[in-house]
Amino acid sequence: MWTPILSYIPEWPVFVQAGVTLLVPIIICSLHRWFRSLLTDKHRPSANESGAAAAAASPTSMPSSGLLLSGDYEQDLGFVKQAIGGNGDVHIREYETTAFGLRAALIYIEGMQKERIIDTHVMRVLMTGSVQDAEQEAERPSSGELASYFKEKILPVSEISEVSEIRQLSELILTGYTGLLVEGMPHALLVGTPQGKTRTITEPTSESLLRGPRLGFTEVLSDNTSLLRRQGRTTELEIKKYVVGNLVKKDLAIAYMKNMVNPDLLREVEKRIAKIDLDYIAESGYVEQLIEDDMLSPFQQAQNTERPDRVMNALMEGRIAILLDGTPYALIVPVTFSMLLQSPEDYYERWMAGSLLRLLRFIAAFMSLMVPSLYISFISFHPGLIPTELAITIIETRKRVPFPSLIEILILEVSIEILREAGVRLPRPIGSAMGIVGGLIIGEASVQAGIVSPFLVIVVSVTAIASFSIPMYSAGITLRMLRFIGMFFAAVLGIFGTVLFFLLICCHLTRLESFGVPYVSPVSPIRLRDWKDLFIRAPLTLMKRRPAMLKTIRDRRRP
Repeated sequence: MWTPILSYIPEWPVFVQAGVTLLVPIIICSLHRWFRSLLTDKHRPSANESGAAAAAASPTSMPSSGLLLSGDYEQDLGFVKQAIGGNGDVHIREYETTAFGLRAALIYIEGMQKERIIDTHVMRVLMTGSVQDAEQEAERPSSGELASYFKEKILPVSEISEVSEIRQLSELILTGYTGLLVEGMPHALLVGTPQGKTRTITEPTSESLLRGPRLGFTEVLSDNTSLLRRQGRTTELEIKKYVVGNLVKKDLAIAYMKNMVNPDLLREVEKRIAKIDLDYIAESGYVEQLIEDDMLSPFQQAQNTERPDRVMNALMEGRIAILLDGTPYALIVPVTFSMLLQSPEDYYERWMAGSLLRLLRFIAAFMSLMVPSLYISFISFHPGLIPTELAITIIETRKRVPFPSLIEILILEVSIEILREAGVRLPRPIGSAMGIVGGLIIGEASVQAGIVSPFLVIVVSVTAIASFSIPMYSAGITLRMLRFIGMFFAAVLGIFGTVLFFLLICCHLTRLESFGVPYVSPVSPIRLRDWKDLFIRAPLTLMKRRPAMLKTIRDRRRP
């Protein structure tokens, strides 16, 4: 009687496979927790380091050296020459002013100021008789009042400020300001603002739209903040500026709606920016990596964009934008996974068309991640799950292929990735042509040589096209990287490995946060109110509230 019952018990390899399937996620989660704790302890700054970093990143902090301007013209000018005089692009113009016959020196960087403005509004005013007329009406002021006298009665310049430290003066001159030293004045005047050569405002190349604004950020922070101001007139938009970088300093700004953003979120962003401790911040990607929640996660925890309209829409939801001088890419925090598959065009088109395009992107993201793994699972382990006629066709096309399905798909996938990378690095006209021709040649030659099957070429082509539909390039890189991991899971455990791989990603996403906001919100935790802007985009008349996950001060979009 036990024989029929025992016949239903699987053989021992099945139990081994089930045990491995159970142990793999436990081992991966344990290793991830161990590495994360190790890196967190290693990179956690001490109290002194945190204080120094906070001082360097605070809006009002400036480098201190203790060496102040004394009013002794020769001594002060000597200190400045010692600090920056060795630079070939530093120009020092010494002359005598008509006002009280004082000696003065104008110090500026070549190419970072408009020399015509300096000649007209500074040099000509200080060296012509118009100043002598003003001098005859007043006695010479004291040393402490001399700077105010020049600012208020002589120099017709709107942008002018005082500095008293040698190091501060030298750094600001090197960033493009024009410094003015006057005999007997224990301060230096900074005249004008940096006006170097900049790139014109053009359409973003990485986020092109068929309908929407054609403006994109540039590498100048002041231009980028002005683009945000030009999105509409409001007193709610507040921009705070910071200085980051220990050796090479750069301006950084955060933008938010002051009576809308969650105060806890604002404090958290400011705290993380204050902890940035690096000699040089080259691009906003540095900031993104230094302030993210989980450095071991393959998913980005801050959205980067070149579009001012996308940033403004995020600010209106209660998010915060981070802009860095020297890069056209702004960061938006916090971010959720659904934001990476959304496009500004979803809101510019009518809600039915926008919802359809968004659904297509979600489907394309799933295909880009899972189709190669499913192909390996079905071909190598579970051909019985394929319809009979299709299975016969696939077998016929694979007769000449000498490799297993994993090696076969790796050959094509790696070739496609190399072509994609080469197309990005080459000039645009050559890159696009090379990508198309190279893909056709490699695919056709591989099939003719019997290295891969024609059906696999279709699978890889569909996967590549699906990955192109993802609006965020960084999110596409993440899915492409995870695709290879899923292929190895499928090659070892078949359909069980594919399901395990998908469940591991889901578990990781549910545990991941971006500045305290769950990464897969509003799916987990479930907030049905926010589903109006998740897989579909509801009509604007129904989207009356801001996302509940952000806990904004003003919850309603309209009164």
